[in-house]
Amino acid sequence: MKVTVKIWRQKDSRSKGSFQTYPVDNISEEMSFFEMLDMLNESLVKQGEKPVAFDHDCREGICGTCGMFINGRAHGPISGITTCQLHMRRFNDGDTIVVEPWRAKAFPVIQDLVVDRTSFDRIMLSGGYISINSGGAPDANAIPISKISADIAMDGASCIGCGACVATCKNSSAMLFVSAKVSQFAVLPQGQVERKERVQNMVTSMDEEGFGNCTNTYACEAECPKEISVAHIARMNREFLKANLSG
Repeated sequence: MKVTVKIWRQKDSRSKGSFQTYPVDNISEEMSFFEMLDMLNESLVKQGEKPVAFDHDCREGICGTCGMFINGRAHGPISGITTCQLHMRRFNDGDTIVVEPWRAKAFPVIQDLVVDRTSFDRIMLSGGYISINSGGAPDANAIPISKISADIAMDGASCIGCGACVATCKNSSAMLFVSAKVSQFAVLPQGQVERKERVQNMVTSMDEEGFGNCTNTYACEAECPKEISVAHIARMNREFLKANLSG
C-alpha cells in the first residue's frame, strides 16, 4: 500500500508554516496511522531531514495527546476513536492524506502537528477538582449514589482533554470539555461543597484563555472520540446561572 501524505510543517510558533508532500510506500493495512507516520519519519531521518513532530504517548486512546486533523476531520474519518486508534485499512492505496494540527487561538502551534494545550491545564487548576476532605475510598464507596448520577459523572470523567471539540468548533469553543469536567463533580455528593465556585471559576478561566462561545452545531459531540454528550453543556449553563443568581 502506498499513500501520499500532505502534512503541515512549521518550525516553531513564530515561523510561518506550510504543507509539505511526502510519499510513503510499503504500508501494511494493519498499521496504525502513527506507525505510518513513524515510517515517514524514519525515511526523513535517513535523508537528513527533520522528522515530523507530533504528539503521542499511550497510543491506546487513553491519554488524549494525539489530536490532529486528518482529511478535514478531527482524529480522522472514523467516529469515536482517537488518532492513535486509526488504522491504515481505513484508507485506499494511492490516497492523498492531508494532516494538520488543531487550529485554535488558545492552542498555538509549537512545531508541526504539536500544539500547546496548557490552556486546558489552567482551566482544570481553576476548579476541576475536589479540595475538601471527602474521606478515603471506603468512605466514598459507602455514600449512596443513584445509577443515573453515577453514569453522568462517569460520562463526564471519560473526557481525555484531547481538544477535538475546540478544534472542530467554528468558534473554537471549549464548552464540551469544561462542561464535562463540571458535570463530573456537580452530580456527586463529594462535589457539592465547591459546586458554585467550581463552575464560576472554570467558566471564567475558559473565557480568559480566549475560547469562543458555543455554536450549538453539535460538532463537538460528533467529533469527540469519547462521544461525550452536549447535554453536559446544558447542565453547565444551569449550574453557572444558579451560582450567579445565588450571589
